Amino acid sequence: MKILLTNDDGIHAPGLWAAAQALSQVGEVFVVAPDREQSGVGASLTLHAPQAEVRNRVTAFSVEGTPGDSCILGLEKLVGSVDLVVSGINSGSNLGWDVMVSGTVGAAFQGYFRGYPTIAISVGSVQNPRFDGAASLLRLMALKLAQDNNRDGFLLNINVPSLAPDQITGVEITRPGGRSYGESVREEGTGHQKRYWIARNRPVMADNGEGTDMFATKANRISITPLHLNLSHQEVLPRVESLLAGVPEELLGKGG
Repeated sequence: MKILLTNDDGIHAPGLWAAAQALSQVGEVFVVAPDREQSGVGASLTLHAPQAEVRNRVTAFSVEGTPGDSCILGLEKLVGSVDLVVSGINSGSNLGWDVMVSGTVGAAFQGYFRGYPTIAISVGSVQNPRFDGAASLLRLMALKLAQDNNRDGFLLNINVPSLAPDQITGVEITRPGGRSYGESVREEGTGHQKRYWIARNRPVMADNGEGTDMFATKANRISITPLHLNLSHQEVLPRVESLLAGVPEELLGKGG
């Protein structure tokens, strides 16, 4: 089994190497990851030359670029076709709407775009995170995939509580929740010397009820959320049709 592993916390992140160690028990692991921390860059791209080394049966490439760059470079040039793409293990959850700006999930989308089975995986703590539960889950899922003849692509966003495995209460297939916090802007200085700081500290109401990723992780369960890219919003279609009534005729000079 051939596995591409990337992340957004950088080539030296302990979560990346916890994943590499676990996955190397299942197959041949190629790490292609940014040379520094890149959290929150989403699916942005910018690239410079990679540097390669081999660590404990894992081939690793350090990329001066984004998580998305790393995954693309790995799949299109350095590694080629694989059986599984993994992004993580990230320090800190990627839940709800955060998947839209997550570097971890953004890198995983590059594997999904190319039709590979792909996993983005995070643990729910930034300070002193535990990776053993997430690493064990990756190993077990890779073993299952190795025995599966179906090679159709998918994308799973997995969030694992930062707990000892015996404290995790279960595994749940979920949908993305909403947001727990919105952004606020703090201003400092006067005149032309003003500086602005953006922080996510404003509580907002959102759908974080039963069945969502946030609900599951708050109950100390592993959340597994299948993702796809159909962003169309069919429910708002009647309103859009109403707003556009008569507009095409007037725009194209065909009005009465």
